[in-house]
Amino acid sequence: MSSPLESPTTVSPPSGKNTLTVTDNRTGKTYEIAITNETCKALDFRPIKENPSDFGTMIYDPGYYNTAVCKSQITYIDGDQGILEYRGYSIEDLAANSSFVEVAYLLIFGSLPSSNQLNLWNSKIMNHTFIHENLIQLMKSFRYDAHPMGMLISSMSAMSTFYPEANPALKGADIYKNKALMNKQIFRILGKLPTIAACAYRHRIGRPYNNPTNTLSYTENFLYMLDRLSETNYKPHPVLTRALDKLFIIHADHELNCSTATMRQIASTLVDPYSAVAGAASALYGPLHGGANEAVLRMLEQIGSVENIPSFLEAVKQKKQRLMGFGHRVYKSYDPRAKILKEVTQEVFALLGKNPLMEIATELERHALTDRYFIDRQLYPNVDFYSGIIYKTMGFPTDMFPVLFSIPRAAGWLAHWVEELSDADLRIFRPRQIYLGKRGEKYIPLENRVSPQNELSSYASGMSSRRQVSDNDETNAIPKTANGSKSMLSQSIESTFGN
Repeated sequence: MSSPLESPTTVSPPSGKNTLTVTDNRTGKTYEIAITNETCKALDFRPIKENPSDFGTMIYDPGYYNTAVCKSQITYIDGDQGILEYRGYSIEDLAANSSFVEVAYLLIFGSLPSSNQLNLWNSKIMNHTFIHENLIQLMKSFRYDAHPMGMLISSMSAMSTFYPEANPALKGADIYKNKALMNKQIFRILGKLPTIAACAYRHRIGRPYNNPTNTLSYTENFLYMLDRLSETNYKPHPVLTRALDKLFIIHADHELNCSTATMRQIASTLVDPYSAVAGAASALYGPLHGGANEAVLRMLEQIGSVENIPSFLEAVKQKKQRLMGFGHRVYKSYDPRAKILKEVTQEVFALLGKNPLMEIATELERHALTDRYFIDRQLYPNVDFYSGIIYKTMGFPTDMFPVLFSIPRAAGWLAHWVEELSDADLRIFRPRQIYLGKRGEKYIPLENRVSPQNELSSYASGMSSRRQVSDNDETNAIPKTANGSKSMLSQSIESTFGN
């Protein structure tokens, strides 16, 4: 409504029905804001201000729940209808008929490859599966119990130092106008990621690393590097190879999820793709993203048996428990990826035997899909509900789950990297904040400041506890010179210790 004390002022003339009319009740002014592709430009709200000196109106959207930051042609999602498409092709058709390498080509280049293109694409990737010996030495330097995801992130970041010609900070901001150079980095990242992942897995179980072999398919080669011992003709089982290929396909991209948004944000600085992929993988490391399927397994193990499901669901309704693997920020119906994985579980079980957790999962799903409480809240199984069970049945430890997510998702990350660098509207990401802190504080000298108690409290290890109760008198400590080395006197004293 307009202010009764001031007649409305139209700042911009109406431009047809594809506009939004906004009235600022503080000033009585109205503003016409264009609507394009069901979106309004956030900067069009900036002129809405109470005083000329004000910054202007911003859109507050924690977590970017309703903010579009790019235009894309890669992945389409209709959460209400349960539709997921890569470049217009349904995920069901791609999972049933294509290989992961074929889908990666589709995501990055925009069309399904011909037979010749696919052969060349596959050869280029497989010829880049070997990693530098220095990178192998770096990976071997990790602790015996290092998390595989931490090893993958660190190794991918380190790869940026191996290819200085691929670093815009060293070779110029426009180097990726050269498509051949861009393709080279795509071959390297897609080829070497499974090798890094396999080395991290072998490191975790204390076995020597396997070299890749380009006579096998992409997923066959990955399973080969994971499991080969001393065999000269080892080849993974085709059912497991195809199951992993389907898992890779459905995980390859999912629009602007957290890790992909991170990829785009980092890449907007024009950094090299290795650093950007490492940052995206770091986002995927979080338990709310790549670690969600592990949380499903823990939940099923906690339930323990089919008989405990009703009481567990009752605790969920009372907010005493969390129902993991159900519901999705995007999907308001059954996640199409979960439907595919439900079929994959049967194929894997037929070969390896049924995982006892699957009986609990199936019955939990049946209860939830017939309970009005969960139906009204649109809580349907998502991709994480079944993927963890499949990985567990295939023998993967839970700390490998985010690694298995990262390998295929790299195809989506790279597709967004290519698309972003070709976007005429590319800008370095710079979100705004709403400042709610203090202003105009008077400076207080150090001797007059008072600090709250326990502000710097921290966890103390056993050694720290022992040291805190020990005698910390350092008056008799061995002196050091200005540069930190022991003085000649100290060295001569130490030399007498053995006499």
